[in-house]
Amino acid sequence: MNELLFTVLNVLDILVVAFIFYRLYILVRGTRAALMLNGFLVILIASLLAQWIGLTTLNWILSNLRTVWVIAFIVLFQHELRSALAQLGRNRIVGLFLKVEKDVGYIQEITRAVEGLARSGLGALIVLEREMGLRNYAENGVLVNAAVNADLIETIFTPPSPLHDGAVIVNEGTLVAARVILPLSQDPNLSRVLGTRHRAAIGITEETDALVVVVSEETRTISLAEAGMLERDLDVAGLRKMLIAKLQPEASERGAAA
Repeated sequence: MNELLFTVLNVLDILVVAFIFYRLYILVRGTRAALMLNGFLVILIASLLAQWIGLTTLNWILSNLRTVWVIAFIVLFQHELRSALAQLGRNRIVGLFLKVEKDVGYIQEITRAVEGLARSGLGALIVLEREMGLRNYAENGVLVNAAVNADLIETIFTPPSPLHDGAVIVNEGTLVAARVILPLSQDPNLSRVLGTRHRAAIGITEETDALVVVVSEETRTISLAEAGMLERDLDVAGLRKMLIAKLQPEASERGAAA
């Protein structure tokens, strides 16, 4: 009986560790930290093999490298770790225990900006980060790290602003970066009427779990891209409702109950 319990605990231990590494990778995927995490996994596996085979010196070196790696990871990727912990706090399961309240005010700022941009005939791409990190995309643009504000978004996308080309990336209430270049979708089945802005919105959502709000300069229409799909011709009220439902489901449920 004790041997069976020991085996079950071992299996549970392995599953828990595997789950932790998986969730950590999901949280940092799309960032530079993911590459360093991959390197740590290589060192860890090599260390275990060295220990199993009996290579004492190599095992000692790799064990010390693991310690150095942890310190270097914390120092070099403070931003990514803060984002990962913030995402953990936003997790719905964690929310059941901690009752985390979420602010939807920034969504109101985004929809206000979208309304103004559409009315003025100004194109825009607003990428809303979710579980997957977008730091590597943000780094190819201009880092802003300012509070989300409707006037700021409209100013960014109004020519001749030097930031009006490309997309902005928003992580909850923070406008992380502007003038971000997004990957274009290569889907041959996309409608030919879709321009570069819409193809970029679809492209980033094919690679990540982000949401992207698109304002068409030509037609002044509003669209929302998710998982490689495009919801077109939305009104501002409909967009706001969809964003709250997808980004802050608890707030959406409270509103429905009211």
